[in-house]
Amino acid sequence: MEHAHPIGRALSSRGVTVTRPAVLMTVALFAVIAFALLHQAGKPAAARSTAPLKPRSQTSVLVLNGNGTAGAASDMSTRLLTHGYRSAFATDAKVMTYARSLVLFRRGWAAEARRLAKDARIRTVAPLDGPIPAADAQYPLVAIIGH
Repeated sequence: MEHAHPIGRALSSRGVTVTRPAVLMTVALFAVIAFALLHQAGKPAAARSTAPLKPRSQTSVLVLNGNGTAGAASDMSTRLLTHGYRSAFATDAKVMTYARSLVLFRRGWAAEARRLAKDARIRTVAPLDGPIPAADAQYPLVAIIGH
């Protein structure tokens, strides 16, 4: 017969028997739940939300050529339009020395940015920081094509 944990002995006197494995499983379960809750609580509200994605047909993208290769932004723009994006305006970035491609997003557009990155086969996704020129304010997502 298994020896009951001290907690089990106390409960056993009340007609309930708790074995050591049962206590360990209960503690482990509580630890996993506590970890999950703490991990979830540490995420920003936008990351926790399960709001549905805005459709591609309502999503505009600014595509910047950041590698200096002629037609790089235009090619990406065409590919995004075939995926159903509302618009994908192609132009040159101010700098042509981006080492890698990336997708930047405005607040509230993180999920759509991850989808865009998948559609464009771009691995890097980051929030857009700093001011946006007024002429480009209509674009919540920016794809910069690097080397």
